[in-house]
Amino acid sequence: MSRLLLGVLSSILLVACSSGDEDELRAWMKTAAEGVKPKIPPLPVVEPYEPVPYEVASLMDPFKATKLAPEEKKGGGGFRPDLDRPKEPLELFPLESLKYVGVMTRRKVSYAIVLADGALHQVKIGNYLGQNFGVVVSINESEITLRELVQDSAGDWVERTSSLLLQEKGANP
Repeated sequence: MSRLLLGVLSSILLVACSSGDEDELRAWMKTAAEGVKPKIPPLPVVEPYEPVPYEVASLMDPFKATKLAPEEKKGGGGFRPDLDRPKEPLELFPLESLKYVGVMTRRKVSYAIVLADGALHQVKIGNYLGQNFGVVVSINESEITLRELVQDSAGDWVERTSSLLLQEKGANP
């Protein structure tokens, strides 16, 4: 019973408190909002739509293979490898995999003996070695000297000199 009485008394107090405060709050809101006007900017003026013709005939097709190909440069160092000549057998191997194992002279012409993939090959001045269009320019008892053509970062062909040193017997580089 005391719980019931407590519940009734709290309800009465709640109603009594809220009714007086509510009237006062409503009156304050009415007076505070009398002189206030909202500041809403006007809507922007919408420009009329003007259609633009779409002409694709003058544009490059993005799916053609020519779009992906590198640009051909004109000029450069003047060096160009002969891409039309037939490749020699030792051009299939990187220069690092070839071993210079000996030299022999026949009719005043020096021939270098080169080991490639387990097979011996005779090389003379003018033959090609390696994968960088390397042409043999000199052969002596200690090394084979090559002139190679490589592309630089700009795509121009530049000439560089490389050499293949004689491999001593029993040495494994």
